[in-house]
Amino acid sequence: MAVNSRRPMVAGNWKMNGDLALVTQMQDAFKQNRFENVDVLVCPPFTLLAGFSSNDVGLGAQTISEHPGGAHTGEISAVMLRDVGCGHVIVGHSERRTDQHESNTLVAAKVNAAFSSGLTAILCVGEPLAVREAGKVFDHVAEQLDAVIGHCGSDVLNNLVIAYEPIWAIGTGNTASPEQVQEVHAFIRSHLAKVDAMAAAKIRILYGGSVNATNAAQIFAQTDVDGGLIGGASLKVTDFLAICQAAN
Repeated sequence: MAVNSRRPMVAGNWKMNGDLALVTQMQDAFKQNRFENVDVLVCPPFTLLAGFSSNDVGLGAQTISEHPGGAHTGEISAVMLRDVGCGHVIVGHSERRTDQHESNTLVAAKVNAAFSSGLTAILCVGEPLAVREAGKVFDHVAEQLDAVIGHCGSDVLNNLVIAYEPIWAIGTGNTASPEQVQEVHAFIRSHLAKVDAMAAAKIRILYGGSVNATNAAQIFAQTDVDGGLIGGASLKVTDFLAICQAAN
């Protein structure tokens, strides 16, 4: 898959869902449906990663250990992910920041573990409703971005995908308006441009807030939206194909 070409990307985050039957259905679907102008990525639970045996769709994990190996029971390293065919890994998803108490510092260390091992991290950033209502969205997102750049250095921008996920629009049925999405995506690109203007112009910024087959085309049409990080709709083969087609 291209890195930082602004070629559209659609990544399906299965979260703690799915089984081998869905793996088979998804692989069969992408053998029959080709999308020449979009990179498609599936991020299932760890137990299903090895089930994807073809190259019809890209493969990503849902998280990664900040450690390269050793006595860390239950953790999965970058080397292990690459060994089963992963090229990408989601880092800092809002659910892990909340459920697993992942701080900006820990997320930055995880991005660095991916970057150091040749994996492309999909860095999730975004605000809860209270932050939006307080008018501090940009400050909140900037802190999340700056933690990663400060830890990894500016070179990380050349092998990084950003996913903006307003927490208040995940799994709630609420979706940010296309204008709200574009506003934050444009801010992210402009903020990164202060560090490396060339990398910022090329970096892919996905939207990750309740994208579905109905609203995908309108969201993807925004100037600074380069595709989507798809949750629930990625578990429905027909819906996921429709979203991929909208990006295509």
